[in-house]
Amino acid sequence: MRTLVRLGYVAMSVNVPNSSPSQTMTYTRFKQIDDREAAITKLERIAESNIHNCIRLLKHNAANDISFFRLSSRLVPLATHEDLAGWRYLESISEPLLELGGIAKKKGMRIDFHPDHFVVVNSPKKEVLLNALKVLTYHYHLLKGIGIEPKHRAVLHVGGAYQNKAKALEQFVLNWAIVPRSIQDMIMIENDDKSFDMMDCLYLCNKLGLPFVFDYHHHLANHSDPDWKSHWNRVVGTWEVSKLPIKMHISSPKSDKQYRSHADFVDPSMFLDFLKGINSSVPQIDCMIEAKKKDQALFQLMKDLKSLNAIEAVDGASFYLKKGV
Repeated sequence: MRTLVRLGYVAMSVNVPNSSPSQTMTYTRFKQIDDREAAITKLERIAESNIHNCIRLLKHNAANDISFFRLSSRLVPLATHEDLAGWRYLESISEPLLELGGIAKKKGMRIDFHPDHFVVVNSPKKEVLLNALKVLTYHYHLLKGIGIEPKHRAVLHVGGAYQNKAKALEQFVLNWAIVPRSIQDMIMIENDDKSFDMMDCLYLCNKLGLPFVFDYHHHLANHSDPDWKSHWNRVVGTWEVSKLPIKMHISSPKSDKQYRSHADFVDPSMFLDFLKGINSSVPQIDCMIEAKKKDQALFQLMKDLKSLNAIEAVDGASFYLKKGV
């Protein structure tokens, strides 16, 4: 068995001009508009523009064989703000959402979300947990509006360590019991670069039946056991609950001094070290590039891997490792 590797990138393109899917309006600006109905209409227009830009990005991806993409969580500004609790924002964006979903399904694209760091499920504070559930419900409704099955479409970090990591892990388990099943089904867990490492996440994923998204860069920055390869089969095992291929995150350190920060591009040698460790262990792996140069980092990585004579390209964004690499 050879492993098919598909590359994806995050939310925005450096090659498609004026295509931000994260245009926004602050709540302060919203309140400055005297006519509330006019202010909400402005929010809806921004949301429509964001989704239309996403559609442009998906078309760009299709033209370049990119079939893995992370959507921006900021498609609808202020969607979860308490002052707009009654706003039926989905009604105004239903058509462009369906168009976006239609392109993704037609082209066989895998799309998902990575909610912001303030979405903390393991918080001991009730208000923080309730806010996290509100934001996750927003992502769930967007996925339903797009027409994509929400299961395993949102990546989360475990949350805060709160000076007692073991207790914080058990707080996640305790809080998980009040998370609605529809939201539980949406979640994947990723290791972070400071607190919860590979072993912590495997414990949690095995206990709760969640897929584990392995971030290689984060692992190098934060690990209790540096030998990730000896635990790779456990990572693969967490994906038995999912119909989707296993996924991971790849980025490179900005510098030795700023090791946790993401570089503009991906170091091909670092990526190859990972790929050699997992080659032939799974039929397919989807690798999300978390680099500052977005799609250009993807194009450059493909170019670099070809120049190293390391891959057999399938198309512009997927490949097999060559034998003997």
